[in-house]
Order: sequence, then C-alpha cells, then structure tokens
Amino acid sequence: MGVPIILMFPLLLLFTSKEKFYPQFFVLARFWARIIIYGMGFRPIVKREAEPQLGSSYMFVANHTSMMDIMMMLHMVKNPFVFVGKKELAKIPIFGFFYKRTCILVDRKNIRSRKEVFNQAQRRLNQGVSICIFPEGGVPDDETTILDPFKDGAFRLAIDHKIAIVPLVFYDNKKRFSYTFFSGSPGRMRAKILPFFSTQPYSHENKAQLKEKVRQVILDELTSEK
Repeated sequence: MGVPIILMFPLLLLFTSKEKFYPQFFVLARFWARIIIYGMGFRPIVKREAEPQLGSSYMFVANHTSMMDIMMMLHMVKNPFVFVGKKELAKIPIFGFFYKRTCILVDRKNIRSRKEVFNQAQRRLNQGVSICIFPEGGVPDDETTILDPFKDGAFRLAIDHKIAIVPLVFYDNKKRFSYTFFSGSPGRMRAKILPFFSTQPYSHENKAQLKEKVRQVILDELTSEK
C-alpha cells in the first residue's frame, strides 16, 4: 500500500489540496488500487448488470468484510466518489494522511460526528460527487456472518438527494484477504454491480422498506454463491 503512495506523493499532495481537484485524485486512487489488487496476486472478475453514467451522482453500497473492499470499489467504479469510513483508519502510516484528506470520517461512538458526516456528504453530493457507504456500519466481528443488518445513513442521504442506490457485491474478498492475520490467498476476486434502486418513490417514512430491499438483493447474491 505504501510504496505506490510514496512514488505518487507529489501528485497526491497536489490533488488533495483542494476539493475541486478531487476528480484528478480519484484517477490516481483507481490506479493505486489496481497496483494493490494485482500486486497481491488477486484476479478481479467484475460482472455488471447495470452501468453508472459518468456525470451522475449515486449512492454506492456494498457488503464489507475486507480491506480489499475499498480497492475493489475503486477498481470497479469510474464515477468519482467519496468514501464514508471509520476514523480509526486515519492512524495508518502514509495511507492515513491521504485518507483523512479525501474521505468523510466517522466516529461511530459519537452522535455529533455522525451528524457532521451527514452534512459533509450533502456538500459533496451538491458538488456532483457520488458517495460510497458500507451500510453494515463496519466489518462483522463474527466472520461466519454473511451480512449484518444495514444502518439508515446511506438510504437517508439517497432519499434526500433523490439519487439512485447502486448495490455492489463482493463474493471472495473475505476468503482472499480477511481481517484475520495470516489468512487468505491469491486467486480470483469476483464482484458484481447489481441493478440500481430508484429513490423517487421513497420518503423517510418508508426508508426501512428500501433499506431491506437493497440488503435482500445483496444477501441473495452472497448466499447463492456459497
């Protein structure tokens, strides 16, 4: 992770200096992600049942089991998006420096922090940038868990801004590179972009229905591939 960041450091520093340079930073981030994926011996296989249109904003959501989820998201999606991620990752040397300059950080134990995340996400959506949230709220502690219940944040934002929700599924990331040290192996890393969910028919009153529909399609994909 660190070597390509060091090599690209001057450009990364420039493109993270102002939010208006974020699209340029995103191109470098995608390049960095591919170096990591292929350099670790993984072979990404991506299927697309729908294709996000460049120039449009979306809410990207996916199951979360591995650090490789971030890399695969960058590999798969061409639309510039901002991650909403946990504050603790900012402590990682080198990576953390750029992570906190480009992502929306959340301290899940702090109610004020969660409200600030919502405000920052609204600002970035207003700039035409998409948002990526792992709606489980973190990686399940129990690795036998297929998919944790979803939290409301991604769906609330998508409904407020009337942007489509794009579900993504990562089938092999936990098997290839889980949070358990000394586990995993090189090999294929399958993923899929599922059909979009329009938020036009939804309001906050029936947000839970949308949330469960999105979760169910991701869960169905994961269980059908076991």
